[in-house]
Amino acid sequence: MRKITRTADSYDLVYERRRLERFDLQVPAKIEVLSSADTVPITELLTRDICAGGAYFPTKAPLPPGTKVKLDILLPLRNVSAISDNTRGLIKVNGTVIRSGLAGMAIGFDEGYLITPFREAMN
Repeated sequence: MRKITRTADSYDLVYERRRLERFDLQVPAKIEVLSSADTVPITELLTRDICAGGAYFPTKAPLPPGTKVKLDILLPLRNVSAISDNTRGLIKVNGTVIRSGLAGMAIGFDEGYLITPFREAMN
């Protein structure tokens, strides 16, 4: 088994991330570029695969590998009796684009992240 360090290359990051259980979930996410000198608008995408270590985002305009991003991901909360139907879990995490292709990009999450309840306004 390989040990991952802060100086790991993208192959090592992908290798480590694949060991985590993945979920085929399509949940909304807002992605903001942190490492660009240019102003890049916040992108709203849906995940395709997600795990504790990262997510894949189908898009026709993927960011290049190495791009630092900030993500807000909304997860539905079901079957939680103390939480109303319009509450979701909000995951706030920074990450790095580790792989890009014609169909999308994979973003690896940094270790520190925050998950909080988020109540959507009722229509």
